[in-house]
Amino acid sequence: MEKSLHTPKALPVISLTVASALFLTGCFAPGAPDGSAPGDKRIRVAMMQPPRSGLSPLSDDAFKLSRWSTAETLVTLDANGDPKPALAEKWRKTGEKSWAFTVRDGVTFHDGTELTAEDVVRSLTKASRAAPKPRILDGVDLTVTSRGDTVTVTTAVADPLVPQRLSSPQLSILAAKAYRGRTVNPIGAGTGAFVLKKVNGTSSAALDRNENYWGGRARAAGIDVRFVPDGTARAAALRSGEADIVESVPVSQASLLDEDRITEVPMPRTNTLYLNTRRGVFTDPSLRAAARTALDPKSLVDGVYEGRADVAEGLLGPAVPWAKERAGRTGAAKAADPKGKAVVIGTFTDRAELPEVAAALQQQLKKAGFTVKLEIREYANIESDALAGKFDAFILSRATVLDSGDPAAYMYSDFASDGSFNVSQLRDKKVDEALKKATATASGPARRKAVLAAETAILNTDAAIPMLHERVVQGDAANVVDSAKDPRERLLVTVDTHVK
Repeated sequence: MEKSLHTPKALPVISLTVASALFLTGCFAPGAPDGSAPGDKRIRVAMMQPPRSGLSPLSDDAFKLSRWSTAETLVTLDANGDPKPALAEKWRKTGEKSWAFTVRDGVTFHDGTELTAEDVVRSLTKASRAAPKPRILDGVDLTVTSRGDTVTVTTAVADPLVPQRLSSPQLSILAAKAYRGRTVNPIGAGTGAFVLKKVNGTSSAALDRNENYWGGRARAAGIDVRFVPDGTARAAALRSGEADIVESVPVSQASLLDEDRITEVPMPRTNTLYLNTRRGVFTDPSLRAAARTALDPKSLVDGVYEGRADVAEGLLGPAVPWAKERAGRTGAAKAADPKGKAVVIGTFTDRAELPEVAAALQQQLKKAGFTVKLEIREYANIESDALAGKFDAFILSRATVLDSGDPAAYMYSDFASDGSFNVSQLRDKKVDEALKKATATASGPARRKAVLAAETAILNTDAAIPMLHERVVQGDAANVVDSAKDPRERLLVTVDTHVK
């Protein structure tokens, strides 16, 4: 991949001192002595977002469990988004609404119990009855039964994406012990290459190698994780040698690292301004249009992201190759004069660029005639207010194919009337119809066409203004081998990852 050249910036002395101090006070367990064989060393990982729900797999924390290779699903996805075997050896469609999955033999959970079809039924049923449901199940009603080593998944209506849905980390299969309390506890309950041993609140986690892993012995002895929301601190950890792998290096810090220590990959992740269509100023379509015409995404890419992003042409970006076939917006309201109307824009600090984006948008919207106030907090402290529609607008960095490898699930979650992540509070008949059609269409060219038609319907409402498509910047120490660079953010440390 061609890399952009950037002139290194001087890091403020105070920031460097604070960030370095954070990692020089015992944040990570020491690795094995130099000269030891691969597999004797533990991998130290600095991750961006702390757990939001005690690492429950029914929340977004599931993706941490997946990135640590501790919890696994029946199915995984290949590079093209097509399903391939994992805990299920094979599957077949057995009826218009049913699929049969054969559970892999010889798999044991981390607590020593054997994986059975009944375990799969328990995990998937718990997920389907959760409140709220995992977003991959938005609009999906399913029942799960077993007979012998076969699990049958039946949906209320025909669903061509059942195998892809079952690849979502939020549908991980855990041992019975995980479900004995009021919340789902993944400690020592997975099937993956590493055993989750300990979680220290929102500060750290520790995993040891699973010596009985069905997929082969991992090369690393374990993983020591530190949750570090501050991007400057994460980058400093890589420079100082206190971390081996650093997740999501902020673009402002990337130029301070050696180019051969970072990897830049286009992400299926869009930085979007969601406008509240049910309360406040942006219930008026003409004022949503005014906000859209006021924004200058290129200045955000060049300024805030230092060129390490792509200007958005729609909700889906270059990480989804067929998105370039889109028709784009085919109709929209005419922009009105804001006449000083006051709006509150919310966003969060966990992604270092978003407060800068918010500040830039504040100036652009003020120039267009709005009065703008910002409200910025950590994500864990602002998500519930955003979902409740308490802001006029909200800036999100949103993954578009995170769960199923297919954008329809993301679009349904974010824009359907009954979507579980409908920050825009959108209730639009044309959008609902387009999303239902996309969801029901079989995978392949017809489905891609239906997804792009749904994207057009959403864009025509101006409920969401896509600004840019992000690229992930991952940092690896020089002695790290085979860490995963995964656009879907499902993998990070695998059985092959190790420290020399």
